[in-house]
Amino acid sequence: MAPSGGQWAERAARTALNVHARFGHRLMGVPGTWIGAVSVPATQDPTPWSEWHYWWQAHYLDAVVDAGLRELGSGSRASAALSLARGRALLRGIMVRNFGRFPNYFYDDMAWLALAADRLNGLSLALSGRPCLLAGVASSTLTAQLGRARDGVLGGGIYWSRKRDYKNTPANGPAALHFARTGNLDLARAISDWLRTELFDAGSGLYLDGVHPTPRGPEVERTIYTYNQGPILATLLELDHPQYVSQAAELVAAVERGLATAAGGLRLEPGGDGSLFTGILCRYLAVAARDLRLPEGSRTTAARLVALTAAGLAGEPDPEGASGPALLSAAVQRWTIFEAAATLPTA
Repeated sequence: MAPSGGQWAERAARTALNVHARFGHRLMGVPGTWIGAVSVPATQDPTPWSEWHYWWQAHYLDAVVDAGLRELGSGSRASAALSLARGRALLRGIMVRNFGRFPNYFYDDMAWLALAADRLNGLSLALSGRPCLLAGVASSTLTAQLGRARDGVLGGGIYWSRKRDYKNTPANGPAALHFARTGNLDLARAISDWLRTELFDAGSGLYLDGVHPTPRGPEVERTIYTYNQGPILATLLELDHPQYVSQAAELVAAVERGLATAAGGLRLEPGGDGSLFTGILCRYLAVAARDLRLPEGSRTTAARLVALTAAGLAGEPDPEGASGPALLSAAVQRWTIFEAAATLPTA
């Protein structure tokens, strides 16, 4: 029998503590900062030029917000306040580690951090009635960057990086969701429609990775990744129109057809970056599972995919022990999936 929502919440709480203890630390010991080590045990003392991954930290921040919202929802305001403080410190650590600024070379990185910063601000408002000023600065700064990443090449869409030679789903999906959540529905709709036109694979019902503009015409990268489906799914729901809700329901069905394993959970992607991919999809499938505008069958499918993925991870040996994942990405993914499972509707 799969764990209940309360049991998933307990698992998520234990995993959160494990991630903080094994990976988290002050950035170079500076008070008021927090950052996640790329791996454990660390190969060297952290410095401003040590290896790091901006977007892994963004998902670490998203998971911290998940924990804070879970704690607030259960009535544990003191614990939620600690998560809020950690989130603020982590956002500050990201800024300091990024040489005192939020903009980055990659627009997908910036979109992920914008989403996390917005959610941190929401946690602050829910808990204290006051905004998180640093999160507001991050969001507005990154919104401006993302807006400038879009042009008319290939009919629209935003670029993956400042090199401006590739437009892909990893940048456009989270950017569209950020624009939708911050009230720019016209831009979110335009990006979603562009993705549907340029990178939707009708055969599988899933979104492809990206497209290169070349003198010979568009060259499409046809790889299908789990995480690319997640923020598009959430964006379609944010757009709040029957057309997009219908697309969201179709996407949930396509995810089950194309990305589930024989055991019923979602496939896990390999590699350092890949170790975050399925967690991202689970985050947004959990959003779909709670959305009453979707048909009951779509909500049930979304919930089942998350629950079975979480159950597969929970069945691994010693998942919260000292021998847990050695990479921050894999550790945050495990945590994210358990947090997603904890939010699923109860029967």
